[in-house]
Amino acid sequence: MIYGLDIGGTKIEIAVFDEQFALAERWRVATPTTDYDEFLDTVHAQVALADAKFGAKAPVGIALPGVVAAQGLVISSNVACLNQQQVGVDLTAQLQRPVAIGNDCRLFVLSEALLGAGRGFSRVFGVILGTGAGGGLCVDGEIYQGRHQLAGELGHQSIAARVLMQYQLPLYRCGCGLEGCAETYISGTGLARLYSHFSQQDHSTYDWLQALRRHEPVAQHCFACYLDALGAALAAQVLAYDPDVLVIGGGLSDIDEIFQALPAAIGRHLFSGVTVPPVRRAEYGAASGERGAAILGARLAG
Repeated sequence: MIYGLDIGGTKIEIAVFDEQFALAERWRVATPTTDYDEFLDTVHAQVALADAKFGAKAPVGIALPGVVAAQGLVISSNVACLNQQQVGVDLTAQLQRPVAIGNDCRLFVLSEALLGAGRGFSRVFGVILGTGAGGGLCVDGEIYQGRHQLAGELGHQSIAARVLMQYQLPLYRCGCGLEGCAETYISGTGLARLYSHFSQQDHSTYDWLQALRRHEPVAQHCFACYLDALGAALAAQVLAYDPDVLVIGGGLSDIDEIFQALPAAIGRHLFSGVTVPPVRRAEYGAASGERGAAILGARLAG
């Protein structure tokens, strides 16, 4: 068996897979976000439970929010207690087995490239549009990382200036410390922020979607702005990486209005002669992160 853990801002989900990465069982517990020792103990307890259930001491892969730097240090994570910690080193010692650590978005792409919507393509660029926004590139079955393991980190690239100017948008401060990061506009949180900005009322993404389906003008204007922002962000990835396919996951990918309009929105930000690659919805959805983590864990264990 192989264990894949997906660490979120509110939950830790552990999934147990067989050697063909078919799911055997999955469960979740709350994520300790402020106490690092409590976090390590919680992960340890879930792995010990899996060992007892399946009678095995299986390899472990973990998908983390934030950047896992080349030295193994976790930075810019929305789980505060993980920042500046050697999570992989500490869990390897505590669990007494190999532990593979990777960015949750990059492991989502690895899963979809090998087993999901990106199967059969050489260069797969994947994007998660949920509470945050992030992505990654997989080339011939391998995650393309870069010198600082930042490749595909579209959420912290700047929003397109022409979108800011056209819609007269403010610059929002991102949790990473910068202003104007794409994530603050194109994530689910960003979409709610845009709708609140245009309506001058406090709204959620769900409020926006209901208003859009009622054909309310403010919600429609917000949708046009959001598509322009997202289209520009993804067009930049097309120009940077020239992928064979774009795989979209996360909660916003389940909204048909967004998913169906996306290819045209990307195309509007590409110059003449550049075509939009196929855009596919993630096959494994929210489960791709833990499956990608299990793949990484299996590779580390050999």
